[in-house]
Amino acid sequence: MNKEGHVINAALLSVGLGIVLVWPTAFTASTALETVEMVARLSVPVVLGALFPDVDTAFGKHRKTLHNVFVLGVVAAYPVFFGNLQFVWIGVATHYLLDVVGSRRGIAFFYPLTSQEWGLPTGVTTSSKYANPVTVVVTVLELVVLGVVNVYVMPLGDVSGAMSAMLLG
Repeated sequence: MNKEGHVINAALLSVGLGIVLVWPTAFTASTALETVEMVARLSVPVVLGALFPDVDTAFGKHRKTLHNVFVLGVVAAYPVFFGNLQFVWIGVATHYLLDVVGSRRGIAFFYPLTSQEWGLPTGVTTSSKYANPVTVVVTVLELVVLGVVNVYVMPLGDVSGAMSAMLLG
């Protein structure tokens, strides 16, 4: 996916996830304000996470150096040890998902163990006129999955607490 697509994805995710996490049962001025506050709280970490993997265009090997499970693990564990950046992992994970599903090339998810790039044959080229519509479709699907996880599996706000319990025992 192209940089514009990653920014669109992060912006839509911030708004959608803000709504999912607040999920008002009744729409009032208070819940509207709470939703706006949550969107503001999410926008910076999600956008930073969505753009971070492409820093490897300046060094290393693009779609390898910062596009792998080990980087995602470090970013996901960061809030456990330092108590901040709780939602950066969502931006990084969705960046990976867009590169795997939305583009033809894929990513080297297990780099440096292997340089094999993994992707789906359904993607579009980054310069395609369909790149942004594909981004929007993937983002909607991501929000549906995140909403289901938040409601039926574990509140996403509790993810760093659950990870702390698993890692630190």
